[in-house]
Amino acid sequence: MSKRTSYAAVAADGAPAKNIDITGESSPPPYDKQKDLLGSDTGHFSLIRAMHLADLITELNGLCGVLSLFSSMRYLIDPSSLGNIYAALALIPLGLFFDFFDGKVARWRKKSSMMGQELDSLADLISFGVSPAIAAFAIGIRTPLDHLCLAFFVLCGLTRLARFNVTATTIPKDATGKARYFEGTPIPTSLALDALMAWWVSKGWIHEAIPFGTLFEGTVFEVHPVVVLFMIHGCLMTSKTLHVPKP
Repeated sequence: MSKRTSYAAVAADGAPAKNIDITGESSPPPYDKQKDLLGSDTGHFSLIRAMHLADLITELNGLCGVLSLFSSMRYLIDPSSLGNIYAALALIPLGLFFDFFDGKVARWRKKSSMMGQELDSLADLISFGVSPAIAAFAIGIRTPLDHLCLAFFVLCGLTRLARFNVTATTIPKDATGKARYFEGTPIPTSLALDALMAWWVSKGWIHEAIPFGTLFEGTVFEVHPVVVLFMIHGCLMTSKTLHVPKP
């Protein structure tokens, strides 16, 4: 949720802008150690050495998403073990904690980068896009048409994050430099779906007991109506006109 962008100024075309001193003279941009390390052809573990503390915290967000996927898979192997599906659903909000914390650390240390922004989006896609969709599959939303609807949800999240990376510098900013709003709902709002699925699991409303049952059962159009919630959420994420104020 806490998206990170570079502290360096950028020109209108997205290229790094030159620093301007009070006399109007242009000066070279400040040295970017991370960019130098990433572009280096030599040096052991240069990628690891190039990462900021905030980047490592972002990796923990991605780790939560991956572990959530594994927990859903373990539940598919043994559906009698509800602990695995609860773990899958609980790891998603834990990922949100790291997603929020990495931005705080980046602003505190005043070290942010384009690499951090890309890591943030990729981790969000795993934790808040793919993981909820796989959890939904695990609890029984798994007809062929369900697959397409869940895939639509994930692709909407992917598109929304890509758009954010492209437009991050063009969205109006407040006095502190933070964007004033999100275009479309942020992908971490999929936690609402996560909480809903956790409630269903607690009530035993999974598999054959999923709320609202199944439509067109036994046909190629067999589908669980609740999958529409994922599709609606996907549409909200990709909306251009829906502006969600940043807290």
